[in-house]
Amino acid sequence: MESLRNGLLNIISKIKKAPLIDEKTLREVIRDIQRELLKADVSVDIILDLSKRVEERIKKEKLPPGFSKKDLLLKVIYEELVRILGGEEKYEFKLKKKPYIIMLVGVQGSGKTTTAAKLANFFKKKGYSVSLIEADNFRPGAYEQLKQLASRINVPFYGDPNNSSSIDIALKGVKKFLEDKTDIIIIDTAGRHKEEKELLKEMKELDAKIKPDEIILVLDGTIGKQAGPQAEAFHSATPLGSIIVTKLDGAARGGGALTAVAKTGAKISFIGMGEDIDELEVFDPPSFVSRLLGMGDLKALIERFRAAEILDKKRAEAIASGKFTLLDLREQLEGIRKMGPLRKMLDLLPSGIKLPKDFDKMSEENIKKWIAIMNSMTHEELLNPEIIDRHRINRIARGSGTKPSEVKSLLTMYHKSKKLMKKLMKQRRRNLRGLEYFGV
Repeated sequence: MESLRNGLLNIISKIKKAPLIDEKTLREVIRDIQRELLKADVSVDIILDLSKRVEERIKKEKLPPGFSKKDLLLKVIYEELVRILGGEEKYEFKLKKKPYIIMLVGVQGSGKTTTAAKLANFFKKKGYSVSLIEADNFRPGAYEQLKQLASRINVPFYGDPNNSSSIDIALKGVKKFLEDKTDIIIIDTAGRHKEEKELLKEMKELDAKIKPDEIILVLDGTIGKQAGPQAEAFHSATPLGSIIVTKLDGAARGGGALTAVAKTGAKISFIGMGEDIDELEVFDPPSFVSRLLGMGDLKALIERFRAAEILDKKRAEAIASGKFTLLDLREQLEGIRKMGPLRKMLDLLPSGIKLPKDFDKMSEENIKKWIAIMNSMTHEELLNPEIIDRHRINRIARGSGTKPSEVKSLLTMYHKSKKLMKKLMKQRRRNLRGLEYFGV
């Protein structure tokens, strides 16, 4: 994954250094992202979908106050990468009953046996009692490998190298550990390489006889986008609880495996980032993307955007309840400047609303001046205009290059607008009640 990480870091650096994000720069950034994801073996349809979404969002999404187009582009890239890797939520293990039986499945060479021990180690560190069963009677050395790993992490182990029936081994192991009252029992199964039909048949038989609480598919991250069809084949045979993707430490095609699996809708629970027994981690898409992008200050940027989104939601709720701040007024004035002559806008207001006599005299100059005045206010002042006293008026006037009388004029206009907003909301509520009365 290091190649993908370095490529994405270069793109982030390019965005930060760009003087502005115009159409040409946006096209270049999207082309660079496409190139890096293709190198990571991400499928073309996923890449094209991501490219389209990034372009559309940059052109359509409104910038919150205090953010630049660069900020928005970084946020959108982060969110779209998280989306194609499965979304915001990370896997969370819940012990629904004791014992909880987990059966690992997958083709030969996917790293099931090592993963069984890693998983046992992970749960043991969480305070659970864990046992391991080696039901792979096909691969030479599987019994000894898991036995040694179980001894290394000090968890109970069961296996029988002389028994030819994997189902019989699994049933005997489960019976033994049921008697020992183990919290979690992990069963490693066989994975006949390239004999998928036989493998899936045995998996169904094991599922029917053992009745595991969760089946986890172990996938080799180096197979790239082929991980998708493999995940779908196993998922159609017996419903998978989750998927573990292994060998991502040096897999250039790891991005392809992760996105292909996420596309199937199956939950990725863990990822293997190395050979060591501790190198298994819960898959958390936001955290994974953060590492790929070298988040650092980008994390703070995403948090600022989230805070602004929450504020926007609260403001929308406040306006709906009849409240109106200077921040809302500034937004409305900026919108008016983009929409043409003010008189045309006022003509759209409901009949019966009597406007203040000076309302239609707001010229372009006045609007520019008022926006400049509000840009000199603090966020607290914009949200709570009531706190603006004589001292604050003088400071705001100096900061905006206007006179204190002009600041006062703006505040007077704001209070008139606020009254008008309340009147509009009252009329809207009356209209809604009328519709309800007639059953509309």
